[in-house]
Amino acid sequence: MSIEEVKKTLDSKMDSSIAAFKNNLTKIRTGRANPALLDTVQVDYYGSMLPISQVANLSLLDARTIGIQPWEKGMGAKIEKAIRESDLGLNPSSMGDLIRVPMPAMTEERRRELTKVVRGEGENAKVAIRSLRRDANEAVKKLVKDKQASEDDQKRSENDIQKATDKHIAEVDKLVAAKEQDIMAV
Repeated sequence: MSIEEVKKTLDSKMDSSIAAFKNNLTKIRTGRANPALLDTVQVDYYGSMLPISQVANLSLLDARTIGIQPWEKGMGAKIEKAIRESDLGLNPSSMGDLIRVPMPAMTEERRRELTKVVRGEGENAKVAIRSLRRDANEAVKKLVKDKQASEDDQKRSENDIQKATDKHIAEVDKLVAAKEQDIMAV
């Protein structure tokens, strides 16, 4: 493995850490409705547990309501039950074939709690990025030790690795700030 390969691997792993962080942020509820909020809810479909998106169409009816249109008639009650039993605190209601999931208004206290959760997720993402930096630096040091790279290459690559780390951490900070602003917006 060369220094360039170490850098490419580092960049792709850091990008995937950011992607995982973005995915975690979509699960944190703001005041607005978002169909991605229901991605973690599993419903019993003939003995196997599937995400709601695989047994129904999800759509936004308005800014605070998610609409769920089951593909089969008998799935409505099962989907409602799965949403009620999830830890999302949502209360779906049926209107014929359509299931409406209204988003309850959030209190100021709940908004502050969610911003703390977002900051914690951001910190976890930063820790993951920093550990990737450490692993990359150790891989470069091993290359120098095995005489596959010079010490000058090591210094240059450590600077490049630090720049990549700073760039990704700045992106995490930007995502955290945007999500906090989204949560605190009434």
